[in-house]
Amino acid sequence: MSVKAPCWKWAAIQMKGAIVFCALGRMLVPWEALPSHLSSVFLFVIPPQILGFSTPPGRLSMMSFILNALTCALGLLYFIRRGKQCLDFTVTVHFFHLLGCWFYSSRFPSALTWWLVQIVCIALMAVIGEYLCMRTELKEIPLNSAPKSNV
Repeated sequence: MSVKAPCWKWAAIQMKGAIVFCALGRMLVPWEALPSHLSSVFLFVIPPQILGFSTPPGRLSMMSFILNALTCALGLLYFIRRGKQCLDFTVTVHFFHLLGCWFYSSRFPSALTWWLVQIVCIALMAVIGEYLCMRTELKEIPLNSAPKSNV
């Protein structure tokens, strides 16, 4: 293993994490049209106390997280391409999200709804991403790609 390998892996994790959070940001853009008292909670890293079933901003942000998990499962297909690496990548990205929420709110997320949303998103993203990757890995490889000639 070369010395550059850890640097490349770290850069790949950062790039893939940036893609996931950019996709989440794009999911939250439509909610910015809401009245100012509702749209102010939709920051790039959503505070854990915002997620909830009882308030409209909580439901909208949970919907955004779940839609983001589904679209990022497609991203796993195009960027990861290996079924065995889908769970690792998904957990790594959500771990960095946990650290970001912890840093942003200056306290460890303790809301049950935040943890439920994160677990559901991890499960959706990993399972659907792995399913899509496995489907492409199991496609038949054509052994005879040259055109047949009649001799």
